[in-house]
Amino acid sequence: MNLAHLLTEKIYSNIGKVADAHGFKAFLIGGFVRDLLLNRLGELKDIDIVVEGSGIEFANFLAKDLNTSEVKQFKNFGTAMLKYQNLEIEIVGARKESYNRNSRKPIVEDGTLADDQKRRDFTINALSIALNQENFGELHDPFHGIEDLKNKIIRTPLEPETTYSDDPLRMLRAIRFACQLDFTIHPVSLQAIKEQKNRLEIISVERISDELLKILASKKPSIGFRLLFETELLHYILPELTSLQGVEEKGNQAHKDNFYHTIQVVDQLAEKSDNIWLRFAALLHDVGKAPAKKYIEGTGWTFHNHEFIGSKMVPKIFKRLRLPLDAKMKYVQKIIRLSGRPATLTYDVSDSAVRRLLLETGDDIDDLMTLCESDITSKNKNKVEQFLAGFKAVRQKLKDIEEQDHLRNFQPPITGDIIISTFNIEPGREIGIIKEQIKEAILEGKIANNYEEAYDLMLEKGEELGLTPHK
Repeated sequence: MNLAHLLTEKIYSNIGKVADAHGFKAFLIGGFVRDLLLNRLGELKDIDIVVEGSGIEFANFLAKDLNTSEVKQFKNFGTAMLKYQNLEIEIVGARKESYNRNSRKPIVEDGTLADDQKRRDFTINALSIALNQENFGELHDPFHGIEDLKNKIIRTPLEPETTYSDDPLRMLRAIRFACQLDFTIHPVSLQAIKEQKNRLEIISVERISDELLKILASKKPSIGFRLLFETELLHYILPELTSLQGVEEKGNQAHKDNFYHTIQVVDQLAEKSDNIWLRFAALLHDVGKAPAKKYIEGTGWTFHNHEFIGSKMVPKIFKRLRLPLDAKMKYVQKIIRLSGRPATLTYDVSDSAVRRLLLETGDDIDDLMTLCESDITSKNKNKVEQFLAGFKAVRQKLKDIEEQDHLRNFQPPITGDIIISTFNIEPGREIGIIKEQIKEAILEGKIANNYEEAYDLMLEKGEELGLTPHK
């Protein structure tokens, strides 16, 4: 099969000419070819090249021909990367690999294109296209990757037990590709993942988290999380999530399966938002239900305070997964902690309750509402419409109150410095008391959120505390 008709960009023939001039065999390789055939490249930004010979040497020849000096060399891996206009071109010398059981870092030797294709993780990533003039556009497909692309199958070039044991990260990559491409993992390959699941222990936490976030960023994350659960990889990565699976029944009363509910919520939110940390909050929004679960005679199953419990679990999860412990973690915590609040407002949309939610949420109020609307998974259409109507009313009330009181990212109109200078006092408990009373008065709607009304209240509360304005 010849694919020259797909290689219309001049850069491809340029690479081939440089290869011919210097005695190299050059090929497009891997994920680049896969995405080219799936029409997923979009705007051309990255090109992956394998050459028989030194990848670094070829990169220098190519850089000279393209008149660019931006070449990065990675001598330990025999690879190089060069920038040309808006492109990043990655070049690797063809190699063969062997593995030590205790490490995913291979022993590397120079090899041929055939050797390089054998070391690839999946058949759909082992495809290559020749760039030399004599066979420009010729497809090399030794493991029937084209057939697997057509059938939407994830399959390994070699025996899956060997592929996954050598580099266990490939187990997560298989699931990630299945999720991103909406492909099916070949049954034999899937069984091998289940059998090799303990090998995940030799993978760095950072690489695991990277794949987890890529699954979460996909169009339909539930595909990946179902596979992670089925293969028991999720039990190793996020046991807090797997503990939600299952339904317990007592006294003819059962609760819903909170694991499958969770991944449905993530899917529904993914349709509305690309915010990866909001998706992460959706993934963890019910993790507090397992420790909070309780059966009360006459009432049934309860999960009291699970939002608060879940938010307290977030730092431990982030630390274990080596995720950022900065504002991103605090954002996820906050969203989970407040995730039950908007639902209570559908029953009693008081101005005071709305002001308090706006104060606590700030600019993240829209994200919080999006999660709450995504958290409706009932199969009863009438119930869904009822819940959505309730949240629509809450959104309108939030908009009205915000326009009136400007409470997003609330800053007290009266600062501690103003209180100190007004009453000529030293810093002390009185300042905190007055500031809190002003805040409460604003939230309860007793005074407007402005300096004048807050100042008058400050004088009043100061007098109650025995303070006299300084003249």
